[in-house]
Amino acid sequence: MGKYILRRLVIAVPSLLGISLILFVLLALAPGDPFSELATNANVPPEARAALRVKFGIDDPVLIRYVRWLVAMLHGDWGFSFASRINVDQLILQRVPTTLFVVGSSQLLALAVALPVGVYAAMRPYSIFDQIANTVAFVGFSLPTFFTGLLLILIFSVNLGWLPFVYRADIAATGWHWYWENFKQVIMPVAVLGLFQAASYTRYVRSAVLDVIRLDYVTTARSKGLNEGKVVVKHVVRNALIPVVTLVALQMPAVFGGAIVTEQIFRIPGIGSLLITAILANDTPVIMAVTFVFACLVVAFNLLADIIYGWLDPRISYR
Repeated sequence: MGKYILRRLVIAVPSLLGISLILFVLLALAPGDPFSELATNANVPPEARAALRVKFGIDDPVLIRYVRWLVAMLHGDWGFSFASRINVDQLILQRVPTTLFVVGSSQLLALAVALPVGVYAAMRPYSIFDQIANTVAFVGFSLPTFFTGLLLILIFSVNLGWLPFVYRADIAATGWHWYWENFKQVIMPVAVLGLFQAASYTRYVRSAVLDVIRLDYVTTARSKGLNEGKVVVKHVVRNALIPVVTLVALQMPAVFGGAIVTEQIFRIPGIGSLLITAILANDTPVIMAVTFVFACLVVAFNLLADIIYGWLDPRISYR
C-alpha cells in the first residue's frame, strides 16, 4: 500500500501544478488591483506606491510571477496578505481548524443519519418509512443552506433565544461552561451542513443497498441460515458502501463550498469567510492560497477514498 500511496501522490503533483497555474492566471487577469486603495490615499506618496508594486512584482509578466510564487510556496512562503498585513500561512492556520471542525462534525452527522435511515428504508422498500424518508430527503436536498441557516436563526435564536447565531472565538468562560458555550454555537451550522448532506447521502445509500440486496451471494448467505443482522451488516452494507465512499469523496468540494456560505451566515471565523473577505478586498495572495488549500484537500480526500475501497472490498489490490 505504501508504494500505491506514493504513486498516487506523484500523480497528484502535475494535477496540483495545473490547478495552481490556472488559478494564478485567472486571478492575474481578473479586474482589480490589490493596491487600489493606496492609489486613492493622499497620505501615501506615489514613490511609496511604486516601490510596493516593484517589491511584490505586481507589474511583472504573469508567468514570472507564477514561477516566483511557486518557488516561494515550495520554500514555505505563502505570501503576504495586503488586507490583513500578516503572512498568509499564519492567517490560514488561524482559520483552518475551525473550518475542519465544522465540516468534519457535519459529515459525521450526515453519515450518522444517512446510513441507518438509508439501509432501513432499503430493507423495507415502498413502506411508509421509506416514503417518508424519501420525501424528507428530497425536501432537505432541495433547500439551500443559506435558507435553512436563516430559518434556524429565526426559530432558535430570534424567537426562542436558545442558541447564539453569531460564532464567537473569544468566549469568556472556563471549564465545562466553555465547552457548553462552544457546543451551543456550533449546533446550528453543523446541523445546516450535516442535514443537507444527509439528505443526499440517504438517497444514495438506499439505492446502493437495493442494488446489493438482490445479488446472489446475499440470497446464499440467507439460505445458509445466517442471522439477518449479520447478512445486512457484513454482506450488504459493506459492499453497498463502496459507491457511497465515492460520493462522499467527490462531494467534499461541494461541502467546503457550502461551508463558505454557512460561515458567512453564522459569522464563523473559518477559511470560507476568509476567502470571501479576501475576494472583496482583492487580496490575491490569500485567494490563491485558500483555493490551493481546497484543491489539496480534494486530492487528499480522493486518495482516502481509494484506501477505504481496499478495506471495504478485499478484491481490490493496490498495485
